[in-house]
Amino acid sequence: MSPNFVSRRDLLGHALVGSAGATLSGGFSWNLVAATLEVPDPTGSANLSIATFGFDVTPPIGHPCCGGWIKPVEVIDDALEAKGIVLLGAGKPIVLCAVDWTGILNEAHVAWRVALAEAAGTTPDRVAIHCVHQHNAPFACTDAEGIIAEQVASGRKLSPILDLDYFRRCLDKGRAAVRKALRQTVSVSHIGWGSAKVDRVASNRRVSRDNSGKVLAMRGSACKDAKLCALPEGLIDPMLRTIAFFDREKKVASCHFYAVHPMSFYADGRVTSDFAGLARKARQDQEPDCHHIYFTGCAGNIAAGKYNDGSKQARIDLTKRLHEALVASEAKLEKTDPRGIVWNTEAMIPTGRANPTPKALAMLIGDKDKASQNPNRLALELAFHRRCQKKIPIVLGSLRIGPVRTLHLPAESFVEYQLDAHAFAQSKRADAFVATAAYGDGGPWYIPTPEEFPNGGYEVSVAFADSSFAKAMKLGIESLL
Repeated sequence: MSPNFVSRRDLLGHALVGSAGATLSGGFSWNLVAATLEVPDPTGSANLSIATFGFDVTPPIGHPCCGGWIKPVEVIDDALEAKGIVLLGAGKPIVLCAVDWTGILNEAHVAWRVALAEAAGTTPDRVAIHCVHQHNAPFACTDAEGIIAEQVASGRKLSPILDLDYFRRCLDKGRAAVRKALRQTVSVSHIGWGSAKVDRVASNRRVSRDNSGKVLAMRGSACKDAKLCALPEGLIDPMLRTIAFFDREKKVASCHFYAVHPMSFYADGRVTSDFAGLARKARQDQEPDCHHIYFTGCAGNIAAGKYNDGSKQARIDLTKRLHEALVASEAKLEKTDPRGIVWNTEAMIPTGRANPTPKALAMLIGDKDKASQNPNRLALELAFHRRCQKKIPIVLGSLRIGPVRTLHLPAESFVEYQLDAHAFAQSKRADAFVATAAYGDGGPWYIPTPEEFPNGGYEVSVAFADSSFAKAMKLGIESLL
């Protein structure tokens, strides 16, 4: 067993610490009595039912965007949503939820899982919370907000990271939405799955390299550098995958999965769900009786830069192309009954990179003369180090229904994790269909593959976990699949 994995004894220890009254920054209590201690029912249930829920998570005017280092909210162009499903009849309820936020990190992520678990009558490890990762949106880390609040209390003029009252209100909305949904469950007779190739949206950011493989320049979410745009797409996953839940002929919910940074342009103070959210909303308008949810896959090194110059027209074009793929992925769905449904998890203790140390980070955050330093980003990294010291695990999850697998991963994972997972699953079962959601627990921020750490580049420079965590995650994925 890798030292990063949590044994049953260790996980029970963490659970007891949680139940003894550990609290999140801002007074949120957490309890990680996780069902990784349970043995999943290998037969599943033929009596599966589903509840769908959604609620508004649009931030108020003036709220920080993207952790406080871009312009705060000035205008709401379109609402931000949290959308999810609750599956019942396969042991304790399973909750899958996608949120139109930049990220939910560390104890804030635990708080979301606990809140929805309490409402659904399940345990936090059976709740998968993911962010779509738009940037004109909140970046929720209660731990880091506490670090910045201490600096503000000492007289510093720093942008906050998160409004804790707003965060609490969102949790309350989530509890209420799940409880309401559970009063309106629908039977699931079949599961459907399908895929479609997405045209001219995703491209790899790390395509400019020297002969040794080191990254020289990055093609970001938007790119106007003609030379960078002319380079090939690079390694991507071009397929959008959909898993749908049916009550006989009625399609009740569709979960869509695609790997790309979902931004066309941002940092203008205008809140929007951007092209991924807009495509999802267009699909929802087409099918108001089906609950459509969009999950961003492993897009840590994937963006729209090759096909996006950051213009308003580019947002329109990207939305149209993604919407076309959403429709196409559902055109011919294969189906199976829901017998044999299983939810599995792997819990891992993250390890922070060696430099900078927590002490050095604290000193940098407190240094008023270091104007070039971004204290908010440093606070996020320090919060992750403290999380590692507390041994709060990161939980990977996977739902299995016949040949269908979902894979639920943390943070800004590189696309290689997704592609390797699909290949691994198909090596075990030729007809395996894997749909991957990343941007779960955002504590580690970027998660390059172990092989990419020596090649540098922006993503490696802001990877808070070390390469041993990346290696453990690859093993965890294989174990789940």
